[in-house]
Amino acid sequence: MVQGTGSDAGKSLIVAALCRIARRRGIRVAPFKPQNMSNNAAACAGGEIGRAQALQARAAGLEPEVDFNPVLLKPETDRRSQVIVRGKVVGSMEAADYMARRGARMDTVLASFERLMDAYELIVVEGAGSPAEVNLRDGDIANMGFARRAGVPVCLVGDIDKGGVIASLVGTQAVLAPPDAAMVRGFVINKFRGDPLLFDNGVAAIEAHTGWRSFGVVPWLACAADLPAEDAVVLDGGRRHPGDELRIVAPMLSRLANFDDADPLRLEPGIDFRWIPPGRPLPRDADVAILFGTKSTLGDLQFLRSQGWDHDLLAHARTGGRVLGLCGGYQMLGSRIEDPQGIDGQVGQQPGLGLLDIQTEMSGPKAVHPVKGRCASTGFPVTGYEIHVGRTAGGDCERPMFDLGGRADGARSANGLIEGSYVHGIFAEDGFRRAWLRRAGASGRSGLDYGAAVEAALDAWADHVEQAVDVDALLACAASPSLQQADSP
Repeated sequence: MVQGTGSDAGKSLIVAALCRIARRRGIRVAPFKPQNMSNNAAACAGGEIGRAQALQARAAGLEPEVDFNPVLLKPETDRRSQVIVRGKVVGSMEAADYMARRGARMDTVLASFERLMDAYELIVVEGAGSPAEVNLRDGDIANMGFARRAGVPVCLVGDIDKGGVIASLVGTQAVLAPPDAAMVRGFVINKFRGDPLLFDNGVAAIEAHTGWRSFGVVPWLACAADLPAEDAVVLDGGRRHPGDELRIVAPMLSRLANFDDADPLRLEPGIDFRWIPPGRPLPRDADVAILFGTKSTLGDLQFLRSQGWDHDLLAHARTGGRVLGLCGGYQMLGSRIEDPQGIDGQVGQQPGLGLLDIQTEMSGPKAVHPVKGRCASTGFPVTGYEIHVGRTAGGDCERPMFDLGGRADGARSANGLIEGSYVHGIFAEDGFRRAWLRRAGASGRSGLDYGAAVEAALDAWADHVEQAVDVDALLACAASPSLQQADSP
């Protein structure tokens, strides 16, 4: 089990690397995360799981499945989350209520883990947050609570890029209860910039204070940024490519979801893609503005207006700029959104941006499924997935964006400059992406194969981790006889 001294320590990518390394060694390996909190989700057979577990499954050469992430929490507000168990929504809960009852999910978590144990030779488990949050220890199913119940040895990951990594690791041991600390077999230092030998004294200090062994120091690797990230908190402003010819901007909504839809655009040569943080206007020289998905459409529509981005988007559209909305962003482009039961986070209704002649009512069961079809304008094939609530209708739906096997999806304005769709993952399709970018003004000469780029990044990252980490020692921990399990989590 890979746990971290804090969020964004690199747990997800370390797990992905270990899955790819094990697969290349001929080991039947699968990822597992007992409980995840993320609005970046992936659709799979049976429902939805955290996007990071889908990437880890890809690293292991597997299709995603719900047992890889049996409990998923999708924040709707600062204090309330949608609760998803084995891929299906079971309701929404206030944080305090969930924390009081989460221990009851341990049986579900262990059942998923045991099914994977029966099917695979190696399970690489990812923790959540940090085990040092001992105020959350009672009823824990995500870190040491799971590790002790399942008898799984732990490797701690510390992020040296943030600073204070010695104190983070030593302090984690200091606050852990002795039975929890006994689960830890060692640590990995992640994101080191410079010569790792310069940190030898630091490694020695951690080992001396904790008695834990070092499994390695992983240097910073730029290609890791080419892999889908899990947390919106790690989004950067973007990257420039030589000779950028098209500028695409996207506001960072407060409940941003499935933002990895932007990854192919970030990697595309000739495209200057920029996330625009709160407090900044959308640049006037942008060619395209994209509203990505959100876990709370009405909530983020209010947030968008509070930032003045509604005026920026309307001005952009009025002067001939292109606008694309995906999922919740698509809903915002319409004339009205109604949520009479608070299905999507809060009860109410609001006028939308009015850029498309559509209206949305948050009703009906949540749609979670893979899809495939063709672009209604160009005929290029697309594959992706839907994760949304709400039904959308209106005059512009007569000009759909996609034909999904005989079912129309999305809408386009009469001049074709404003578009919206419920389908995630569309830009991963190279042909569609190039055609869409050409219509927006790009040359379309790119040779980017996005799927191959992700595979190459996974291989490069796995090579990098294998050189820096004593993988044999980690595998030896996993191959050891089962640890003594605790009577309670």
